[in-house]
Amino acid sequence: MVIQTARRPGPADPRSWPGRIRDFVDGITKKSPSRFAILIFAGLILIFTLLFSLPIARAGEGSGTPLYDALFTAVSVICVTGLATVDMATHWSPFGNALVFIGVNIGGIGVLTLATTLGLVISRRLGLRAKLIAASDTNPSRVHGGPVSERQAVRLGEVGSLLATVAISALVIEVTVAIAMIPSMLSAGYDGLQSIWYSFYYSAMAFTNTGFSPNPGGLDPFEHDYWFQTLLMIGVFLGSLGFPVIFALARLWRQPRKWSVHVKLTLATTLILFVAGAIMFLLLEYNNPKTYGQLDAGSTIYQSFFMSMMTRSGGFATIDMHDLNGSSLLVSDMLMFIGGGSASTAGGIKVTTLAVLFLAAFAEARGAPGMEAFGRRIPADILRLAVSVVLWGATIVAVASIALLQITKQPFDYVLFDVISAFATCGLTTGLTADLPPEGVYVMAATMFMGRVGTVTLAAALAASQRRQLYKRPEERPIVG
Repeated sequence: MVIQTARRPGPADPRSWPGRIRDFVDGITKKSPSRFAILIFAGLILIFTLLFSLPIARAGEGSGTPLYDALFTAVSVICVTGLATVDMATHWSPFGNALVFIGVNIGGIGVLTLATTLGLVISRRLGLRAKLIAASDTNPSRVHGGPVSERQAVRLGEVGSLLATVAISALVIEVTVAIAMIPSMLSAGYDGLQSIWYSFYYSAMAFTNTGFSPNPGGLDPFEHDYWFQTLLMIGVFLGSLGFPVIFALARLWRQPRKWSVHVKLTLATTLILFVAGAIMFLLLEYNNPKTYGQLDAGSTIYQSFFMSMMTRSGGFATIDMHDLNGSSLLVSDMLMFIGGGSASTAGGIKVTTLAVLFLAAFAEARGAPGMEAFGRRIPADILRLAVSVVLWGATIVAVASIALLQITKQPFDYVLFDVISAFATCGLTTGLTADLPPEGVYVMAATMFMGRVGTVTLAAALAASQRRQLYKRPEERPIVG
């Protein structure tokens, strides 16, 4: 009897490389899912930087785009920010515009959801660890260290359905909004092909909360087209809700009682901020001749709501931001810093983070032993996570603002506005970003990257690093406040 031994493939055997790649990916995801997500995003930014720097990506004949402009554009596209150091409507060729369109849709999927999808493709399996990665991005109320709750925003067994919902919802929403935009494009004087291309471009920018415009003049041709502006708001609103909310609404839209606390908190906080922001802009800008002072009452109210929606992360504007009063700039800073829903195309610290902080404050004021919302108790570790995210965001904004103030010597309110817009991946600007020197461009690019990737991966890293402790140290209370 001849015993055959299995031959281990050597280094020269090409059949060994796919397995090695899968083993390498599995090792990274098991050891540090957050690090894997950062590597995926950084790799995408590197690839798009190289593509944007090619001469074929730039309109006209000549050399390619400078490295710092290509890098900034790549970060802004992948992080779905909307800030630009070049004229997005005239600088890029059809190839460059196609890169922008593809990049924002890739970036809009989300850091950890994207990482999970790529890990699934490479390793050909979706294990428990990979499901936890996806759940961390799509379920902010879940902490890895604790038990799996039956009322999560998205249960672990539904991650596969969630990933399908991400792709399907993005496609359906963008196509529907784009088709509805075509009449406005035709009315603005664009031909058939331009109308279709511009409609799909604007639809993608609205749903991904990016804010780029493909046509010279931006929204100027649609200044009085409220149908078009309403479609932009709808796209931005749906994109800022987050895929877990869309997932829940698609399944249980007739049964709101079965919605999770995350869904209810997201919807309630989003609507409150939307109305409150509109009221503040109405009160602060109704007599400003540079913004709403020349409009009638109905137009002023509408534009106040439009501004409230876009400062949450949309990035589109019908007015120049540097014409706003200082008080309105501060309100915009606050709305941008908050951002949209978790696991959404919006940025910021997220509305659920703000809601948890307020619930903790109310519980403390009432002397309640814990936080409660919609008949459910919220664990204390969620509060620690929320505080960490806010402090991380405030630190990024402070450091970047100090650096840009030193580099540009520009007024503080303009610098702070553009820095928060970069951190919150909003895309609105006072005009400061377009005039930055190369060193300022790199600072803003780093701010966008940390704003988009940092808060999510920080939350995932903190949640994953929780460990059980079999003892407790003596308690002592410091003086606070």
